[in-house]
This record gives sequence, structure tokens and C-alpha cells, in this order.
Amino acid sequence: MTNPTGRRRAPAMSPEQRRDMIVRAALPLVVEYGTSVTTAQVARAAGIGEGTIFRAFGDKETLLAACMAEAARPDDTLAHVAAIALDVPLEERLTEAAEALRGYLARMGAVAGALAASGGLRRDPRLPGAPSEASDGSGEGSGAAEGPPGGAGRALSGREASMAATRDVLSGLFEPERDDLRLPPERLAEAFQFLILASGRGGSSPLTSAELVDLFLHGALQGGEAG
Repeated sequence: MTNPTGRRRAPAMSPEQRRDMIVRAALPLVVEYGTSVTTAQVARAAGIGEGTIFRAFGDKETLLAACMAEAARPDDTLAHVAAIALDVPLEERLTEAAEALRGYLARMGAVAGALAASGGLRRDPRLPGAPSEASDGSGEGSGAAEGPPGGAGRALSGREASMAATRDVLSGLFEPERDDLRLPPERLAEAFQFLILASGRGGSSPLTSAELVDLFLHGALQGGEAG
């Protein structure tokens, strides 16, 4: 039967699938409009009725928190890094990893920055599986969201788990050269991780990922070591 309004019905999917679909449609709009984005705009982008959004999330604030949680979720990025072939040169492995991680940080920062610039999240909706605090893009909880005691501790634990998972996958990239390394892969992974984090903190002419890796592997001096 033809829908007389001309709007296509939301496809049959589970509640979780529907929420994921709405969040994916909302993320670019959140980056553009921050907290000023309307549920009508999100509904148009998702090709669904506005009521579907409220049935899935309850209110706009909960939707915005879900967008922040999705932007902060590192799973896909870590899977990409873990899948980097180990039979290519180490410099190429690290450059691909740096590109993936810097892209993730940029996306997370864009969402967090847009939300912060337009007023930020006013409360913590306690989404199942979502962080207890919104990130400010630096990897730290913003502390702006309200919640029951212990929320900050859970957010910190989530951040530490994400950092540890990142170190683990980076460590694997160094493993084939273990016998030739000055430090164990785990130590180098930690140093490289913090170098990537620091590279995203501004500057008028940031290093490219290739330049970052070259500096990390070969140092600042021409020809290698200081005399």
C-alpha cells in the first residue's frame, strides 16, 4: 500500500539497528550544527519520520549523547590498525596506523567541539553501553554531564581501557622487528601513541603522518644519531 504522505517508512530493523542508523545520519549534522541541530533535520537525513527518533531515543539530548558515544568509540579504528599487514615495512605500517588513529581523533574532536561550542550536553542520559561522560575531544571526560556518584570513575576506566587497547594493537605492529628494536614493542607503542595524541593538539602547520613516523623512527638529526 502506498504511503499517502510520500515519506518512506522506517525499514524493519531491531531497536538497536534503528538507533545506529539514526546516529549515523545525525553525526554529520551534529558536526555542522552542534546542539542546535533539530530532530526534524535528523529525520530528513535518515529518511524517517520524526516520531521514530523520539521512540528510539526519547529526546534530542539522549540522541546527542549517543552521537558523542559513537564518535568516541574506537572499535572500528582499532580493528583497522590490527589488520595492517605485518609483511610491509615498519614505516609503512606505522604511517597507516597514524592515519587511522588521527582520523579517529579528528572525527571525535569535531563532534565534541561542535557540541561544546553550542552549549554542550546538559545531562547524562545513561544510554546502555554509552560512556558516563561526554568527551571533549582530548580523550578526557568533559565533566559537564550530571550523573550518579561514580560516573567519573567509570568514564576514566573506559578511557584507560581504550588507551590500553590502542597500545596493544600498536605493539603488534612493532613485533616483527622485536630483535632489532632499542626498546620493547610495548614501550615503543606507548611512546608512539602519545606522539599521535600530541600531534592533534593544534599548530598552524601540523606534521603529516609520514613526517611523524619518520621523526619517530629516525630522530631529528640528519644522518641519525648525535655525534
